Amino acid sequence: MEYGRLREIAERLAEHAPDPFRGYEISGDEIVMMMSPSRPHEFIALRIRQQLDRQIPPFLVAHTGGEVEDASLGKLRRPDLIVVPDAVFAENTMAPFHPRDVALVAEVVSPSNHSTDYVEKMHDYPAMGIPLYLLVDPRKGTIAALSDPGPGLGGEGPRYRTRSDYAFGDEVTIGDWTLATTDLRTYPEDR
Repeated sequence: MEYGRLREIAERLAEHAPDPFRGYEISGDEIVMMMSPSRPHEFIALRIRQQLDRQIPPFLVAHTGGEVEDASLGKLRRPDLIVVPDAVFAENTMAPFHPRDVALVAEVVSPSNHSTDYVEKMHDYPAMGIPLYLLVDPRKGTIAALSDPGPGLGGEGPRYRTRSDYAFGDEVTIGDWTLATTDLRTYPEDR
């Protein structure tokens, strides 16, 4: 189905979505309706943003929210955190961010739909040309720092060609930035 048509359908579905609806994503021919994340999930995104705020140059903004869209690829994603130029962030537009403007995306894995971050977004973000992907998994207490998007081997499609794996408590390097992860916690057992 044509991407524009999928976007129209998603908008109509969003009008009738129950609370706590957060938004939707589109990848290929699939519309994914998203619910609001949990407090532990948001805490991790906040801590990462706070650390990036102290390190990124003044022309960049770390933001927990926003949509990233590449209509030519038929992809619309809502990362948990993005880093974009301040000038782009300040534009007076309702349009999503274009992937060419995004320096980093971070995803905090949800307990219920972890395959989205590990499989679909692991394909979509390098296809969109986003240089850095930080994948934080509070289910396991692990972090993957991915970079160098490019073609995969044997025609498997775009992928990140560099990956470094960490555990909560490690110092994580992603691009030019370093993140302390001692404050990050795994999901509580009573979720």
